[in-house]
Amino acid sequence: MDRAMRAVALALVLMAVMGLGEAQTICNMPVAGLYACRPAVTPPNPTPPNAQCCMALSQANLHCFCSYRNSGALPSLGVDPNLAMQLPKKCNLPNSPNC
Repeated sequence: MDRAMRAVALALVLMAVMGLGEAQTICNMPVAGLYACRPAVTPPNPTPPNAQCCMALSQANLHCFCSYRNSGALPSLGVDPNLAMQLPKKCNLPNSPNC
């Protein structure tokens, strides 16, 4: 992805973090939860998901996240889609979707 698209993606994330008056979520997961999970889904040396990540993920619409798997949006933000899809199992969440 080129610099302009990355700048737009960063601007959208910053707007979401600022809240714009209300809490922002993606697939029912707060942006803070997404940030908490970032080290677990960022190559080359991902860390195990932390408690904050798993707690946020437990409230998320996991089937919604499946729609992002092949979209190109995750890699553009430095997220490995395969690592992201492993998070529910790593967090020991029941009924993890099979995307």
